[in-house]
Amino acid sequence: MPLKLVARHGSPNWYMRGTIRGVSVDESTGTSDRRAAEAFRARREWEILQATVFGRKTTATFLEAAVSYMEAGGERKYLKPLLDEIGSLALAQIDQTVIDQTAKVIYPARANSTLNRQVYTPISAVMKHASARGLCEQRQIERPKQPRGRVRWLTPAEADRLIEASSAHLKPLVIFLLYTGARASEALYLMWRQIDLNRAEVQFLDTKNDEPRGVPLHPRVIAALTGLKHRDGAVFRRPDGRPYAPKDNGGGQIKTAFNGACRRAGISDFSPHDCRHTWATWHYAANRDLPSLMKLGGWKSERMVLRYAHVNVAHLAQSIAALPWGNQGEQPGPTQKTKAESVA
Repeated sequence: MPLKLVARHGSPNWYMRGTIRGVSVDESTGTSDRRAAEAFRARREWEILQATVFGRKTTATFLEAAVSYMEAGGERKYLKPLLDEIGSLALAQIDQTVIDQTAKVIYPARANSTLNRQVYTPISAVMKHASARGLCEQRQIERPKQPRGRVRWLTPAEADRLIEASSAHLKPLVIFLLYTGARASEALYLMWRQIDLNRAEVQFLDTKNDEPRGVPLHPRVIAALTGLKHRDGAVFRRPDGRPYAPKDNGGGQIKTAFNGACRRAGISDFSPHDCRHTWATWHYAANRDLPSLMKLGGWKSERMVLRYAHVNVAHLAQSIAALPWGNQGEQPGPTQKTKAESVA
């Protein structure tokens, strides 16, 4: 029996009622407009016919899959623009071409890293979730290529030069970045209520991966924060005392001042975000503790953290020095001469 539109007492909206291929329906169309309700009724009939004849894989939409994904605890941060663009599409329609086009429409002229993070990764996660529940076929999604992760860091002596070369309003911020590993955006929008000087700890609440984390404060950071005259609102402020305005590119608000400090310190090719690389490199060099570094820095994968271990090789010098000398595998002692030295 086809679905019929019926009026229900006490509700201004039209309802769909009936049974198709054994599926009983008694649902609101969500609208009081008869023409719009009729469109909903026709679409609902089509969905039921498709699902009962060909299976759910032909009718399940990206919106349905995304809702199920979020209810299961999936990350929702970047889903809204995607739902606005492709939410009504059936999962079977979402192929590589659709995903690539969606990325271009929502985020034109954005870096591949942004597209990966905000389009390809969330779509892939939703599709994988849907596939595991029989809503679509599993498919491989190609992602835009992005440059290798860059690791630029300073020696402690270079860091001291940068701090001393920074202007008065920038100096506490530079110290904070170098000794906490904070992302520039985490520091620029930091509020005093997130800092406990007595316990020497800072809480980062609005993070890139939406997972709050705490970081102990180094004595040098405590000294820098103690020197600030205000104790409420934003911690770090512009020269005029006003908070930094939000921007998409974290660190862009201090670019001019930071570059000037680098120039005066004789440091090139160094950005505010590289302070985070510096902190991570120092931390690993001092502690050789990747799990702790991963937790304090808010990284989700060891692959991201391992690059800081790769640039720290001083502790391996003894293993290289222990390699054998010459054909006989002997190492010259303190007074032993090599064959070349003896001939000379």
